[in-house]
Amino acid sequence: MTSSPVALINARLLDPATGTETPGGVMIDNGLIVDIGAKVTKANAGERTQVVDCAGDIVTPGLIDMCAFIGEPGASHRETIATASRAAAAGGVTTIVAAPNTNPPIDGSASVDYLMRRARDNAKVRVLPCAALTKGLAGTEIAEIGLLKEAGAVAFSNGPTSVVSSQVMRRAMIYARDFDAIVIHRAEDPELARMGVMNEGEFASRLGLPGIPREAEAIMLDRDMRLVALTFGEGQQGGHYHAQMVTTTLSLEIIAKAKAAGLPVSCATSINHLTLNESDIGQYRTFLKLSPPLRAEEERVALVEALAGGLIDVIISDHNPQDVEAKRVPFSEAEYGAIGLETMLSAGLRLVRSGQVSLGRLINAMTVRPAEILGLPQGRLQKGAPADLIRFDPDEPYVVDPSRLQSRSKNTPFDEARMEGVVKLTMVAGTIL
Repeated sequence: MTSSPVALINARLLDPATGTETPGGVMIDNGLIVDIGAKVTKANAGERTQVVDCAGDIVTPGLIDMCAFIGEPGASHRETIATASRAAAAGGVTTIVAAPNTNPPIDGSASVDYLMRRARDNAKVRVLPCAALTKGLAGTEIAEIGLLKEAGAVAFSNGPTSVVSSQVMRRAMIYARDFDAIVIHRAEDPELARMGVMNEGEFASRLGLPGIPREAEAIMLDRDMRLVALTFGEGQQGGHYHAQMVTTTLSLEIIAKAKAAGLPVSCATSINHLTLNESDIGQYRTFLKLSPPLRAEEERVALVEALAGGLIDVIISDHNPQDVEAKRVPFSEAEYGAIGLETMLSAGLRLVRSGQVSLGRLINAMTVRPAEILGLPQGRLQKGAPADLIRFDPDEPYVVDPSRLQSRSKNTPFDEARMEGVVKLTMVAGTIL
């Protein structure tokens, strides 16, 4: 740990706002970036400054993960704030937005305060609460959005489930508009998805597993866009709708239409859906049982193209730890979810090496764009910005060893995968973690 001024020198500075890469350094003091560029060198650093020679590695803002499950309260056997923050720091994630589906859910001011106090005492990185959109995440009664925002909630979500009632969802959006709040919603029709365990199609039939159709996501997302037009539309001020995850071409078409109409909407997809497909499930690999399910290869390619073109705004880890007992069972009985904080950057770099996405665009979707949506000052490589920074070598190889992962759970879909991209330094508010 360090509180003295720090100079990161001899680095490749990647600005995610512009996608440009330039040689130089970054001077940090009092938790902020105070200088940046070629003039930041060892000779100009000053006697009190700790100098870190980055040896040509990339320096960029720390990653911001808009959707990660943290087990406190109620599921500390799966993850804790301490273990999640260590995993985040190891993967270059400096800000985590904590999902509200804890036990009890984060649906009251006291719950928000509890999470923030626990994070202050135990977290290495920034942990921000996403509060429940409805009380108890039951989807029947709106939570106290104004009070929760005042308590510190940065966004509102119903966790892994959709708000089925259109009337309740409309009222929630009206309150979000009035309090200028962000609604993060998981779009999935529960009736269509209820009996399925993986993507509906030929591969599911071969495995003898019931499928979830693409339309389950599209139907709910289309409804949401119509409600957005009704509540956030022309002449209205305040509020923003963010699709927690889009995973199909049907959803991409809906989002594109909404953006073309000028609606205040954005969307994310997970790193798993960008880099894996349903065939990776192979012979019933439960670590790849995800919700929404991994899709067909053509859907994955469409998601990558949408990311490269800017239609998809944000990449998330969808970090969802599960213990061994929940995963070492038959596929249809296994719990959904995979950990992802530590491998999100490395997995994303696969898309860069294949030439499908530029490095600047990849980092933009993990830094400045989520910061813009959430209204955070982080995620920027500029003077005066918080010194939440990472240094990484995009070409250094390693093998994912579950026993070395910092997360309490080890259910990674990249178990023993060969990766490239090692994070060598993580800094939050000028402190080297």
